[in-house]
Amino acid sequence: MKLTTVRFGEIDIDESRIFDFVLPLIGFDMLKKFVILEPNKETLFKWLQSVEDPGLAFPIISVSNLNFDYTIDLPDNVVEALKITNVESLLVMNITSIPQDDPKGTTINLLAPLVFNIDTQTAGQVVLSGSGYDISYPMFKNN
Repeated sequence: MKLTTVRFGEIDIDESRIFDFVLPLIGFDMLKKFVILEPNKETLFKWLQSVEDPGLAFPIISVSNLNFDYTIDLPDNVVEALKITNVESLLVMNITSIPQDDPKGTTINLLAPLVFNIDTQTAGQVVLSGSGYDISYPMFKNN
């Protein structure tokens, strides 16, 4: 399928890679279809691109690639909504904010991770209430 995007131009994507956000992104309730893009395989960052809005793409990262402890407990309603039966089929990513003029000021939203079920191609943004995680955790805090 051809997908026209503002950031990446026209790209070919496999429709089987489109995730249905059954738990929508906060502030974007009307958008349900997203795909993970990896335009540069040499970086930790990927992009969450809306299939429905060509101008909407978020830089995302798997914090498992970083050197700090991050564990999440998914509430039962999330497990049910995403049809999770096997934790091995989960991918957890976090939205980042990368200042154009200061990439070292990059922050990660640890409070509301994106949870993807690879088996069912369902996904959602989950707010980890009471977790103590920050919405804008400095990526280079220890550097």
